[in-house]
Amino acid sequence: MRIAVTGSTGLIGTALVRSLRADGHEVVRLVRRPSRSPDEVCWDPKRSHVDAGGLVGCEAVVHLAGAGIGDHRWTDAYKRELRESRLLGTAAIAEAVASLDVPPRVLVSGSALGFYGETGDRRVDEDAPPGHGFLPELCVEWEEAAAPAEEAGIRTVFARTGLVVAKGGGAWGRLFPLFRAGMGGRLGDGRQYWSFIALHDEVAALRHLIDTESLSGPVNLTAPEPVTNREVTAAMGRVLRRPTVFAVPAPALRIALGELAGDVLGSQRVVPARLLESGFSFAFPTVDDALRAALHTD
Repeated sequence: MRIAVTGSTGLIGTALVRSLRADGHEVVRLVRRPSRSPDEVCWDPKRSHVDAGGLVGCEAVVHLAGAGIGDHRWTDAYKRELRESRLLGTAAIAEAVASLDVPPRVLVSGSALGFYGETGDRRVDEDAPPGHGFLPELCVEWEEAAAPAEEAGIRTVFARTGLVVAKGGGAWGRLFPLFRAGMGGRLGDGRQYWSFIALHDEVAALRHLIDTESLSGPVNLTAPEPVTNREVTAAMGRVLRRPTVFAVPAPALRIALGELAGDVLGSQRVVPARLLESGFSFAFPTVDDALRAALHTD
């Protein structure tokens, strides 16, 4: 297939492009500068511009672009950046694919488990309503921005991704050096649930969404059994063979991270009901499996 990808230089996008090309698919990458080769398409999400001509012939579009949730403190300015990067970019892509005479058969649009907000010990799946706060509200608007594609009859899937286990980037990329140095430990009381997914399984799941005609709407991309931060800490110690005696008190996290600390300390026990029902099989379903995979394949 000919497949277009935004966010192709990010952690997930890089791995997805590599996987698709290894299997012989033609990948077109959307770049925020003039295109320099036939496999690039120029777009400017802040100006709501996409060179739609470069998407002609694409059977699928995977939209992963957006400012990093944990890259900066959530100042008012950065919250605007988070919101605009997602809403403007998603709307631009959705409008571009809807404008094509022969549109792609599927748009896989990135989203996040932040949609559900705080869930505590309660297991939730795709039928759960949105939570309360900045991230849930952002995720709702983010998904709504894809409406032009849905209205054009394009199968649209929202990939609500969990915490990706990878040593090369993302939240886990910051944890590995700390734990390797013997400075890792639980965050707060450690009872909060983390819904994780191995990078390998994230890529496989995105490809599953492309290929599975029965899937549309929200699909949780997270391992079958979320684990607590205490369990994550213990697993990191086992896999890396390092002590995990340090703990970061909740007040210290709030000072260091500001509003973002609420999500670090919050609990999300989210399960991938629709992914499992559609026949997807996880290669690395446990946190130990995911950690070992990250160490050997990242």
